[in-house]
Amino acid sequence: MTGGDDDRTPELPGAEEDLDGLEDLLVFIRDARGFDFTGYKRSTLTRRVRKRIQDAGAHDFKDYRDRLQADANEFNLLFNTILINVTSFFRDTDAWSYLRQEVLPDLVAAVPPSQEIRIWSAGCASGEEAYSLAIAFAELLGLEECLERVKIYGTDVDEEALREARAGLYPAKALEPLVPELREKYFDHNGALYGFRPDLRRRVIFGRHDITRDAPISRLHLLTCRNTLMYFNVEAQSQIIDRFHFALREDGFLFLGKAEMLLSDVDRFETYSMRQRIFRKRPTHTGAHVPPPVRVETYAGPEVRDVSRRRQLRDLVLENSPNAIVIVSADGTVAVINGQARSQFGLTTYDVGRPFSELEVSYRPLELRSLIDQARSEQRPLRAGAVERRLTADEVQYFDILVQPLTGNDGAVNGVAVTFTDTTMSTRLQMEIKRVREDLETAYEELQSTNEELETTNEELQSSIEELETTNEELQSTNEELETTNEELQSGNEELETMNEELRLRGGELDEARSFLEGVLSSVGAAVIVLDSDFKVRSWNRAAEELWGLRAGEVHEQVFFGLDFGLPTGVLMDSMNDCMVSARPTRPVELVAVNRRGRTIRCVVTCSPLHAPGEGVVLLIDEARSVVRDGVVVREGDGEVETGAGVEGEDEG
Repeated sequence: MTGGDDDRTPELPGAEEDLDGLEDLLVFIRDARGFDFTGYKRSTLTRRVRKRIQDAGAHDFKDYRDRLQADANEFNLLFNTILINVTSFFRDTDAWSYLRQEVLPDLVAAVPPSQEIRIWSAGCASGEEAYSLAIAFAELLGLEECLERVKIYGTDVDEEALREARAGLYPAKALEPLVPELREKYFDHNGALYGFRPDLRRRVIFGRHDITRDAPISRLHLLTCRNTLMYFNVEAQSQIIDRFHFALREDGFLFLGKAEMLLSDVDRFETYSMRQRIFRKRPTHTGAHVPPPVRVETYAGPEVRDVSRRRQLRDLVLENSPNAIVIVSADGTVAVINGQARSQFGLTTYDVGRPFSELEVSYRPLELRSLIDQARSEQRPLRAGAVERRLTADEVQYFDILVQPLTGNDGAVNGVAVTFTDTTMSTRLQMEIKRVREDLETAYEELQSTNEELETTNEELQSSIEELETTNEELQSTNEELETTNEELQSGNEELETMNEELRLRGGELDEARSFLEGVLSSVGAAVIVLDSDFKVRSWNRAAEELWGLRAGEVHEQVFFGLDFGLPTGVLMDSMNDCMVSARPTRPVELVAVNRRGRTIRCVVTCSPLHAPGEGVVLLIDEARSVVRDGVVVREGDGEVETGAGVEGEDEG
């Protein structure tokens, strides 16, 4: 969509170019629209952004950033290019069959009949996955029980896709993966589209949610996030899994895409089906096996080792606390954020070192900045009880908040610790923490006793395991790239199918218009001849064929003045030129001509300009009613006599 007269071919940034321009563009998008793509894999992100730059006619990242600043609609086109919404009902049939036959019965059996079943479809796109879950539970529980117990949350960052999901209207092609019985039972025909069953539709709630930044939906029995994690880098994936772990109940299920695995989270998730990518949250009271640091370095790849070491240190130092803790240094910057704080308030390790006043937790659920200043100045702890924090429309948490100044030996306040105590589950959390601590101590003693035996074997296996882990991670990355490319190709194929359908409809309209025009010209009693700007024949109707004896195919694209038939065309040249120049119809011209039967006739020729691409003229030739007597032509009705040179016999008219 280039503008002006600039016909240059856009030169896209090459692989050798410094990609600082891309990073600046991502920061601009985050600050301008709140979409944070900095956690996405650079290979996929660069490919999608370059595609949009090429389509927009920009020359590089900086030029495209200027385009975004000038045209607000370009943001929507860019987001639609980056966010690949490829989905369908019960996509990956084998995985969904396993979920319906093996997982859902276990899930339902573990939930008391009086308890609500909560499901979250993260990255739901246009809603097919969320509605597939609704159908699966309705088939398992029965429609009435499903309407009473099941609640499904569908979220995505793409508002356009969410509008389609909320409407619940799909074309017939989108319902092809469903068997006819399910289509008839759960969809109503609505014109050219099919609408999802209204009563079951009310149990599915759609909303915008960014899994990298926003607080997760909690107390879930099942969380599906399929083919979404593969677009993020390792650090972003780790933060997302942290949120998913917090969102799930004990023994809750996590359903991922076929290119996604949790190799580094065996301490928090057990594998229910690796082939179908279904995992289950480990109960905290089971004393899950936690490897010591030396084994983490041995069995993990470089990136995963780093993430795992940080997680273990965090678990040992901060995660043992049942409360969310944020420590603010004397200069007002964040010094420490523990795991509960990250899970509860959507914080990350990148927030350490930032001014506390810039974080949302500083003013929501309670204005803490003034309390911190007061606690620092008065050098005494301050408490706020029963502070309400609303997670969703019907879900509320309550906290007791303690603002504690941290005083050194010299009496100076070196910082302030802000502790959030979740009073809605305090008793249960204390019991669970005690059990986990005892189990960890027992496990640690057992590990200490066997560590010496494993040390020798560990040294021998270390080299081989590192090589295998590296190869496995490379294969995993390649698999994710292939899956991403496959979804891009599928998205492009759907666009081509839509364009092909539009072209077919337009071709039908053109054929209909051409047939209509030919019918009109054939129905005109007078001869109609259409000439282009070079006076070549473009149209020759049936009356002209009957009058002059020449077929339309014989005269098409022939110069009018070069045709050999009974009309003296040279006489019309001046009139036709005047018509072309003035773009106005000329006065009728009467001529004596010879028709296809060899009879002499008198014609009235009218020349009109052609208002169409290329311009031209339209000749309307009508036969004047007259008779010939004794070598003179007498027009009927007025008695006027004109000399008719070469006129013989009596005209047919």
